[in-house]
Order: sequence, then structure tokens, then C-alpha cells
Amino acid sequence: MIKISLNAHVLIDVIGELFSDETSLALSDANNYVYYRPSKRIDLKIQPGDPVVEGTITHKALKSKQKVSEYMDRDIFGVPYYGMAVPYQAGGEIAGCVTAIFPTLTNALSVITVKGNDEWIPIKYEHVLYIEAKARKTFVVGESHTGTHKYSLNEFDFLLPASSFIRCHRSFIVNINHIQAIYPDTHSTFLLKMNDDSMIPVSQSHSSYFRKLLGF
Repeated sequence: MIKISLNAHVLIDVIGELFSDETSLALSDANNYVYYRPSKRIDLKIQPGDPVVEGTITHKALKSKQKVSEYMDRDIFGVPYYGMAVPYQAGGEIAGCVTAIFPTLTNALSVITVKGNDEWIPIKYEHVLYIEAKARKTFVVGESHTGTHKYSLNEFDFLLPASSFIRCHRSFIVNINHIQAIYPDTHSTFLLKMNDDSMIPVSQSHSSYFRKLLGF
């Protein structure tokens, strides 16, 4: 059996490779932050040794002992942000938390602004059919417009409202309000017929979760 030992700095840098360079990352123990890597877009000015303040996404995850994802206002750090915090255990007890901090994606209008041919086009959430990652780009497909966006599919997965948007494949997020029909496919997977007649796959790794959320 091979033993692997990683210090906090290496671990956070490795985790950081899963996100874009616009995502800040923080590592805490049960009471204080022990490491922080700010991003180009958002910096909460956390310093190693700072206490984990009540009301932060990290504190909520430590207190609830489970993953927490939500928008946070500017009251504590001075800037609004979207956070995802996951606590970890050591010796059977909650020992700390890893927190990803994203810049807020949208404003109160709830739109995704995509790049078209020669312009930028805001698309309201309810008019987005699906989002696709291909050829190292992220394509947002709307009812009337399609364009690219700088955010990765993973970031959209965390930032979009879970009440409407579901990750169904490593390359697709769909708006469930635009699904016409669901067809069985091979190996317990599905195909989604969207309102624009596109056929979107549901991969095997997402099929159980997808079925449970839609109740079929």
C-alpha cells in the first residue's frame, strides 16, 4: 500500500486545478483559517490564523457537518460572493473545511450574459434551454440566442438555481422547464428531448440523481 502525504498548500493548489483562476479557495480547521488562495476576481482578504466567523459559508458547513452552497451578502467580508464549503473529518470528528469562493455570477435580473458574434446578449434564466461544454468553450443555448461564456460548466453547476438547472452529463446542464420528453437509452441512461428538439444525453453517473430529482 502506497502512502500519500500532502501539506495544506499542495492540497489546495491541487483542488484549485478543478476550478478556474477566478475562484478563491480557503482551508480551515475547526476554528480558524489555515490557508487561503485568493483569485483574480474575488478576494475576501482572509489571512491564515483568522477565526471562522459565524455567518460565513465555512462556519455554516462546520456547524451543520455537511456541504453548504449558497449566495452570501457583503455584510461580513465587504463583497457578495457565492460559496461552496465541504467539511472534512479526522478521527471521527469534524476537523475543518474546504471552501470555494466564486464571484457572484448574476444580478437581481437573473440573467446570463453571453458573447454573440459582435455583441453581448443577456439571456434570462427562464429562457436558457441548456449549457454545453465542448471544444474547450462553454455554450449557453437560449430560446432565441446562443453564445459563449467564460465560466466553466462546473462553475455554472454551483451558481445556477438548483430548482431549475440540473447537471445531467459531464458536458451538459439542462433547464428542466424546457424538457419536452425523456426517452430511455442503453445501460440505464436517458435522452432528453428539449424544446428546440435537441437531444441531450443523461450519463449513467447522473441518471440515478436525475431520476430521483424528477420523480420517475
